[in-house]
Amino acid sequence: MKTGGQLIVDALEANGTDRIYCVPGESYLAVLDALHDSPIRTIVCRQEGGAAMMADCHGRLTGKPGICFVTRGPGATNASAGIHIAMQDSVPVILFIGQVASHAKQREAFQEVDYVRFFGDIAKWVVEIDDAARIPEFVSRAFAVATSGRPGPVVISLPEDMLTSLAEAPAALPHTPVETRPGEAELDALEKLLNKAKRPFVILGGTRWDAAAVARMRTIAEAWSLPVGCSFRRQMLFDHLHPSYAGDVGIGINPKLATAIKQADLVLLIGGRMGEMPSSDYTLLKSPYPDQSLVHVHADAGELGRVYRPTLAINASPSAFVEAFAGRKPAATPVWADETPKLHAAYLDWSTPPESGPGAVQMGPIMNYLEKMLPDDAILTNGAGNYATWVHRFHRSRRFATQAAPTSGSMGYGTPAAVAAKELFPERDVIAFAGDGCFLMNGQEFATAVQYDLPIIVVVVNNGIYGTIRMHQEREYPGRVVATDLKNPDFAALARAYGGHGETVEKTADFAPAFERARASGKPSIVEIRLDPEAITPTRTMTQIRDRS
Repeated sequence: MKTGGQLIVDALEANGTDRIYCVPGESYLAVLDALHDSPIRTIVCRQEGGAAMMADCHGRLTGKPGICFVTRGPGATNASAGIHIAMQDSVPVILFIGQVASHAKQREAFQEVDYVRFFGDIAKWVVEIDDAARIPEFVSRAFAVATSGRPGPVVISLPEDMLTSLAEAPAALPHTPVETRPGEAELDALEKLLNKAKRPFVILGGTRWDAAAVARMRTIAEAWSLPVGCSFRRQMLFDHLHPSYAGDVGIGINPKLATAIKQADLVLLIGGRMGEMPSSDYTLLKSPYPDQSLVHVHADAGELGRVYRPTLAINASPSAFVEAFAGRKPAATPVWADETPKLHAAYLDWSTPPESGPGAVQMGPIMNYLEKMLPDDAILTNGAGNYATWVHRFHRSRRFATQAAPTSGSMGYGTPAAVAAKELFPERDVIAFAGDGCFLMNGQEFATAVQYDLPIIVVVVNNGIYGTIRMHQEREYPGRVVATDLKNPDFAALARAYGGHGETVEKTADFAPAFERARASGKPSIVEIRLDPEAITPTRTMTQIRDRS
């Protein structure tokens, strides 16, 4: 006989869980007590949204479900931001929520929420346990659901009495991974389509990739001389300096790349969904009938034909697909072989940052410095905002598992993600990028980095405004500024107040020595860049946007 709390922890251990992220609550004290005697590492966070985003980063970088525990009511609703990210980004996460006791349900008891209804549209599966003896069953099923097909978040509600009551249950067993593989007929059909094509293009996206799959994709690109783009915030799926790489298929796409995709006669979409952002509002690939022949490879059959009608649908995970197709070779030198290097040259030109701009701090030279300074395995995280353009456009990713950024466009992600990444990979450099508005959404997780001695470096690009919203505001309603000005703290002083290292950059030349001091400090650090709000994009000033010039 074991308590429900013990059964939860046993099931997590059986499924290979080595760490969890949580904000403690009295609603799941029995689980916390069971964790006391468990080898599972417990990372205590400062707000449930940050904890859920750490779990998302864990799932994003490892492919294994990130595990998060929060308390009922406001704890669960705070965590919903991270669950929405995991759902839109197809990341495996399991959120456990302490719930009111069974006898108090449907009385609007203290902090009571119906989680099946609340999370129904933003989670892959939501369940409330009403029999402690079934805990091993539900937890193993949660792992299977979170990782199979299109990965996503699972939410498990835990009534308090289920966790404290004693139950006799079978020993927990690990879930059985589910793989979807392409058939030979589908591979033959794809090979024929490629051999007939004149202007093919490959777009990589989604999850369920690993380092081996990325390497195999490189082999395929080389064998077929294929131009390859990565979907929005999936840049770690292909080496940006490889001659086949054509660029980021995301927000603010290179016009030359957009033209190449629109003019392609065959698009091979592997792993991604090609949603609103990577499709440029469904214009690169028209929905539901693309102008190009479309071969869509996806692990979830429900995604095939959901938005686009494909010419050929292949129900397979990216890793299984590239493993199966890697041995196929073209019948002759592809007719497009000479065009692929031209697309790569256009990418290199597009991803070379400008040297000048308004104000005393120039982001272009800063990005050039970071590209030279950071090793290939450095992990870069960010949330959302115009500042992220500098990272996505000008950082040239070289390796898998080096990027954690929400395709859902959620602010506040970068700092908690950096904490999780550094805790997972302590030997690697981890750099978080955040705007001033973005940082203050979950910046309190900097305290978590201090608590666990995780020397992340947070680069806060401070322009004193909600930059993306101001940009849109000035474009649509020129000169009518409302609700986008910010009065910020001294971020460097804030870092020191938390027990970390702080630096302030007010001139371009200040950045390199400030960054090096932060790196040498061995402490979690904030490097604040005080950027002129006129420098709203790499190529246009706020005044130009306001004047529509």
